[in-house]
Amino acid sequence: MSASAGPEVVDTPFIRVPFEALKRSAKDRKSYVDHVAESVTAVAQQRKTPAPRTPAPEEQDADEDEPASASGVDLSAGPASREEHLESLEKLIENLKGMKRKLGDVGKSEKAEAQRCKARLEHLKTIGVPGKSKIIAWNKQRLDRILVDHLLRQGHQQTATHLAKEAGIEDLVDAHIFKEAGKVTDALKRHDCSVALAWCAENRARLKKIKSKFEFKLRVQEFIELVRQDKRLDAIQYARTYLAPWAPLYMQELQRAVATLAFTCRTTCPPYSALFEEGAWAALSDLFHRELYRLHALTPESLLVVHLQAGLSALKTPLSYQAGCSKEDPLHLPTFQKLAEGLPYAKHVQSKLVCSVTKDIMNDANPPMVLPNGYVYSARAVESITAANGGRMVCPRTGNVYAADELRRAFIV
Repeated sequence: MSASAGPEVVDTPFIRVPFEALKRSAKDRKSYVDHVAESVTAVAQQRKTPAPRTPAPEEQDADEDEPASASGVDLSAGPASREEHLESLEKLIENLKGMKRKLGDVGKSEKAEAQRCKARLEHLKTIGVPGKSKIIAWNKQRLDRILVDHLLRQGHQQTATHLAKEAGIEDLVDAHIFKEAGKVTDALKRHDCSVALAWCAENRARLKKIKSKFEFKLRVQEFIELVRQDKRLDAIQYARTYLAPWAPLYMQELQRAVATLAFTCRTTCPPYSALFEEGAWAALSDLFHRELYRLHALTPESLLVVHLQAGLSALKTPLSYQAGCSKEDPLHLPTFQKLAEGLPYAKHVQSKLVCSVTKDIMNDANPPMVLPNGYVYSARAVESITAANGGRMVCPRTGNVYAADELRRAFIV
C-alpha cells in the first residue's frame, strides 16, 4: 500500500473485528438481563397466584361474599404452598448468582474489546500521512501486523506473541481469537471432537445465522469413528440422537454417512472410503478455521498471502517462465513461480521497453537498436559501448562484434 494513500486506506478487519466483538458482547449482556427479568417476573406471577386449596366441610357454608386480600395473595395458604414459594425464590437466587458471574465475564470482554477499538482508532489518528523520509518506518508497523496475522493463522502462537510484544502492537492484532482457536485445532489433531463441539454449542446461534455445517461435519466424523471401531449399535443410537435432526438440511450427506454401516471401514468404494481417510480430520480443521474467520469478520486468506499474490500478479508475464527471463524479475525464481501458480497474468495496456544495459526506457528520444543477432539495446547504450570499443558494437550478451552501420533502428507501433 502506498503511504500517500493516507490512513483511511486500511484493512477492513483492523477496525471491524473488535467493533463486531463489542456489539456481540452488548447483545449477550442484553440477553442475560432479559433472561433475569423473565425469571423475576415468573416468580412474582407465581407468588400472586395461590395454589388451589380444598375447603374443609365446615367451610362449605361460609359466607361467599367475604372480600379477598387486597394484595391478591391467599394469606391462608398452607405449608406446602409456602414451601413452593420458598423453593422458587431459592432457585431465583441461584439463577441471579449465576447471571452475576456471566455478566461479570461479559463486562470483562466488553472492556477488552473497547480497549482494542480505542487503541486502533488512536493508531489511525496518530499515524497520519508520513513524509518521504518516514515512509519505511510508517510501513514497518503495518508489515509487523501482517506478519503477526500470518503467524497466528499458521499456528505459531509464541512467535506471533513475541513479535507483537516487541513491536508494541499487542492491541492492534487479534491474538486472543487464535488463542482460543488453538485449543480446538489441537483437539482435532488428536482426533477429538469434544472441544470443537463445545465451541459450536457456545456459538450455535451465530453459526446458524451464517448457515455453517461445521457441527454437522463433527457429528458425522464421530459417527464414522464408531463405525471404524465396529461399534454398530452405538453408531445407530448416535445417528438417531445427533444426526437425525440434520436430515432436513443435509439428507444426501447423511445417507452416505449412514451407508458406511453396510460398507464398513475396509471398503474400497470411493464415495464411502473417503469418509475413513485420515485427511478427513485435516478437512475438519480447515473448515473450522474458515468458519472462525467468518464469525470474526476476518479475511479468508492471510493478509501476507493477499499482498504477495497482488504483487506477483502485477509482475507475472509469459516471459517470466522462459529461460531467458531477466534475473531482475522475481518470478525467475522457482519459489516465486510456485507462489504465482493459478494467478492471472498482468495486463499491460501499454508496454514499455527497458534497456538491459542502461535501464532507461526506450522511446523516440532513446530509440531501440536491433543487432544482427536479434538482441535489442537503446541508442544510448550503443553509443556508450561503441565509444569504448573503437566504434565497434560488442553485444553484451553474446560477445559478437558488429560495425555501427549493421545496426537497425526498431519502430514501435
